Amino acid sequence: MKFDLKKAIDILTTKIEGWLENSTAMLPNIIIAVVIMIVFYLIARAAKSIARKVLNKFSSERSINDLFTTFFYLSILGTGLIISLNVLHLEQTVTSLLAGAGIIGLALGFAFQDITANFISGVLIAFRKPIQVGDIIKTDHFMGMVEKIDLRVTIIRTFQGLHVIIPNKDVFQSPVTNYTKTNERRIDLDVGVSYADDLEKVKEIAIKSVTNLPYLLPDKEVKLFFKEFGDSSINFTLMFWVNYPDEPGFLQAQSDSIMAIKKAFDANDITIPFPIRTLDFGIKGGRDLSEMDIHQSNSTA
Repeated sequence: MKFDLKKAIDILTTKIEGWLENSTAMLPNIIIAVVIMIVFYLIARAAKSIARKVLNKFSSERSINDLFTTFFYLSILGTGLIISLNVLHLEQTVTSLLAGAGIIGLALGFAFQDITANFISGVLIAFRKPIQVGDIIKTDHFMGMVEKIDLRVTIIRTFQGLHVIIPNKDVFQSPVTNYTKTNERRIDLDVGVSYADDLEKVKEIAIKSVTNLPYLLPDKEVKLFFKEFGDSSINFTLMFWVNYPDEPGFLQAQSDSIMAIKKAFDANDITIPFPIRTLDFGIKGGRDLSEMDIHQSNSTA
């Protein structure tokens, strides 16, 4: 088969002329598409700057703010790109891009469920601020000061000096006690006194012993409730409020109150009994303790 050069040149020339005609016809659309992209680029930059200022008022986490401003910026640019492609009559390309992005997003969502959950929880923590850096919290059996909150984990330092890394999902979904959110805490002390003591006197002295503590809240009443007849004591709970929100301060207040109660009871001959046990060796065929040869047992030992 003989190659026809002239025919090939004619076909190529026809194709090029067709492309030039289409390009010339599309030239206004191309210019409009370029102008649209430039306008959306300027809008995206201005919106990014405004969004950063707004987010800084609601969240102090720079990484989260930068992430959202970048996402906002790219969303505006993406909108401009879609409009530009529509102007160029490339609707099918737009549809393919959106479908591909949806499939990729769905696949990534299933593949990284835990990472996504931790990320979303980190964003919610940053904006709702149930905890902040410097707060003293207790969650998932861990207690300490919050040192860092990022997009994936929350890091706390326990009072024993350990660093605990907790996924944001666990922090957000689990009960969290924030001791920094209030300046008041109530101390509940369980104490027992002898059955021989006067309970009215016990109540008066116990309340008076903690009334003079320097950190006691003056507007909160000290309360004492007798609650049970114990094995070797009558037990009561002494309740009073202090103005120490942090755990070391709370423990110090609790320690000082215990010492104050013990000192007051000793000064007024009130007994805090220790548990008493009675051993009976004569039950069911056993021997009474009085019948046993203690000296022989000791020598044998």
